[in-house]
Amino acid sequence: MDRNAKVAVTLGDPAGVGPEVIVKALATLPREERRDFIIVGNVEALERADRVSGTGLKFGSPDADDDRIAVDEVALGAPLPEIGKVSPVAGDASVRYITRAVDLAMSGEADVIVTAPINKEAMNLAGHHHDGHTGLLAHLTGSKSSFMLLASERLNTIHVSTHISLKGAIERAKTERVLATIEAGHRHFLRLGRNPRIAVAGLNPHCGENGLFGTEDMEFLAPAVEQAQAKGIDVVGPISADTVFARAYNGAFDLVIAQYHDQGHIPIKLVAFETAVNVSLGLPIDRVSVDHGTAFDIAGTGKANHVNMLSAIAYARLMARSPRQKA
Repeated sequence: MDRNAKVAVTLGDPAGVGPEVIVKALATLPREERRDFIIVGNVEALERADRVSGTGLKFGSPDADDDRIAVDEVALGAPLPEIGKVSPVAGDASVRYITRAVDLAMSGEADVIVTAPINKEAMNLAGHHHDGHTGLLAHLTGSKSSFMLLASERLNTIHVSTHISLKGAIERAKTERVLATIEAGHRHFLRLGRNPRIAVAGLNPHCGENGLFGTEDMEFLAPAVEQAQAKGIDVVGPISADTVFARAYNGAFDLVIAQYHDQGHIPIKLVAFETAVNVSLGLPIDRVSVDHGTAFDIAGTGKANHVNMLSAIAYARLMARSPRQKA
């Protein structure tokens, strides 16, 4: 990453482990590298996290010319929420952090966003009715749609649908959306300097067994693969989901197109629970996130593991080194 590239890190739900994993992760970086970061959140929440984590970091305004880590302060309009509790104040704060970070990215003041975990219940209690980060980011950037990529060292998967019911996911697995998902994953890997080998996971057991267990794979998925191949994309499928992830993990494919949330999340969390990161594709900005929740049960104890945040930061830096125009 260029020394002047700026990474905006959102605090996540301030009652969760987000502040703790942020301060722990930044504490592992050399002092000069911390200048590449700006935390979008509240100094008070970071100082509370620092006390339980024992990192000894200091936080201040973005203009501070010292060893303090820059913080873009977002007013809460209320006292700092109690740690480890679902709170509409915390839910509202988490949305405001993201909104501010999007503003920074859209204006060019930040090159990439890294997000700490939010709590969907708290966010909805605050009146923000989105399915999570992905839907909120699409809304804030005016994007028609976005795609969730889960990235790890040996297995990568991008989802046709995520936070909708299984019935809704089946209805969404149409040719146009599957093709768009293939293309989004293909463009992303090209941007990172790789021409990916892509496999499309089947929707039905055994891809429907020629119609015995459903016809969606033949009707919708196979045409999407054919259209992508006609565009020069290295893609095959549909391949039965009970084998395709193992094949990808063992090196046959660089990316798997998962048809719905659990189909893609389960294998990734089985093989890379601590290191996989969540990447939003299809947006006019770059965003990487940890792939874990707010962990209210351990928030405030200093036990939160920051390995996943380090992985998210590393992937964000990789994207910052790969300008979007190279896609």
